[in-house]
Amino acid sequence: MGYSFTVPDKNWAREPIERTEILWIVIAGSWCLFMFCWMIAWHWIGNQNMNTEAYKTFPDVYAKKTEDFTKQYTVRQDASDPSLPVVAPPPGSDVYIAGSIFQWRPVLELQKGKSYRLHISSLDYVHGFSLQPENINFQAYPGYEQVITVTPNKAGTYGIVCNDYCGLGHHTMLGRIYVKE
Repeated sequence: MGYSFTVPDKNWAREPIERTEILWIVIAGSWCLFMFCWMIAWHWIGNQNMNTEAYKTFPDVYAKKTEDFTKQYTVRQDASDPSLPVVAPPPGSDVYIAGSIFQWRPVLELQKGKSYRLHISSLDYVHGFSLQPENINFQAYPGYEQVITVTPNKAGTYGIVCNDYCGLGHHTMLGRIYVKE
């Protein structure tokens, strides 16, 4: 029975490396170094990362904040679902939205061109917050509050979809943000 390879000589590591092999080692090493530096630099020069803050909280505390916010700024009930309040907070304010089993609550009504601090959290399970058609995605974890500064630049209706499976009614977990002129 033969082997598919031969045992190298005892001093195989002392043999000089051919020029083409050195060239390929230099090319591969340079490429690795370039990609490593580019990966770090792209975090700052790329425009793909949202500036967010995150805080530890308790679901019942966040639910109370959201409820107080909703009571303070409710302007009407949503036409498509009368059980959902529509809130219109003043520009520059903190805006709260909570994900709980199969709903995003409340419906927000924001003004175009004005900045808001959007607070997102979950009250029960992990939910995915996907703002469509802008394709902005975040994870909403119970016990953590994500804060994103947003400035809507187009008027219209934006849908919020849960993009993280949260149970049998997951496909019904929708919300809305209205942006007015």
